[in-house]
Amino acid sequence: MKFKQLEIKPEGNWFKRKLKSKHFIKSTIYVIVGAAISFTYFYFTEGQHMAKMSAGDIIQSFFFGGFMGFFITNSPCARGRC
Repeated sequence: MKFKQLEIKPEGNWFKRKLKSKHFIKSTIYVIVGAAISFTYFYFTEGQHMAKMSAGDIIQSFFFGGFMGFFITNSPCARGRC
């Protein structure tokens, strides 16, 4: 009897695999787009009426939009589990 040798290729470390995954790339794009949309919305609704926009308001709008983009790609319903 002859047996074929099983070849196991190294997969690399966890961090590199995670960075190259399609889901991570999609999540990153959605977070960036969500932050940009949120800032644009803030600027055109409240930012133009303010004499000077505070850094806290700008950061808050970026975080809110980024969170919404992250939630859209990582919610249970987005992953087919609802």
